Amino acid sequence: MTVPSLAVTEPVGPDGAPLLLLGPSLGTSTILWEEVVPHLAESWRVAAWDLPGHGVSPKATAAFSVADLADGVADIAGRLGATRLAYAGVSLGGAVGLELVLRHPDLVGAAAIICSGAKILSPIDWHDRAAHVRAQSTSSLVVPSAQRWFAPESLAKHPVITGRLLHALQDADDESYALCCEALADYDVRDRLGEITAPVLAIWGRHDLVCPEASAVEIARGVQNGDAQEVPDAAHLAPAEDPELTTRLLRDFFAGSIR
Repeated sequence: MTVPSLAVTEPVGPDGAPLLLLGPSLGTSTILWEEVVPHLAESWRVAAWDLPGHGVSPKATAAFSVADLADGVADIAGRLGATRLAYAGVSLGGAVGLELVLRHPDLVGAAAIICSGAKILSPIDWHDRAAHVRAQSTSSLVVPSAQRWFAPESLAKHPVITGRLLHALQDADDESYALCCEALADYDVRDRLGEITAPVLAIWGRHDLVCPEASAVEIARGVQNGDAQEVPDAAHLAPAEDPELTTRLLRDFFAGSIR
């Protein structure tokens, strides 16, 4: 296993403000956060990172774990000169957030885990998807992902960003995507949630079939200082489906948590 090289956007926000790092869902990119960043950047220095082979991150050259991705995010923090930060991540990005808090507890002051879980689906689900993508490419996932990612009204209400996210999936490197799937197959921190002392907000989308309410509640109850909140008009990509409510939940949660 190796720590992948991860690209990150240039931070935006007030000089000297605390750093807030934003993590992506599998198959997406920093596009996921575009409608949320301007509002969060009023109070924090905000940057978003891309998964290996997604967005502008380099393709993966070797297998990695979700913990390795967390170490890669810690490396980003170092490059940005941060010794303390807030973190928010969606799906795989949320899993990375839990690993980040566990592996680098002194770095993370608070974490929002969005449309994610301490374990996501089953190992066979992820191995099957990895094999499928290696055989048929990420383009073959566009239609099922549109059904899985978005609530019934999201495509009509947010046609531009949802369309761009599906294009990001199509553009993702097949092998890097497959390696992300295999990292998720081995990911399970359910037995370690009680070690997490930093405040954690678990957000779920009402229409999310991948990481439903039970996944968020498990996190919130498992950590030492947790809360769970719903985004009613979202499925699996809340920041794109309801950026206003997602922004409000994050601003309320992070306010005063990093100084």
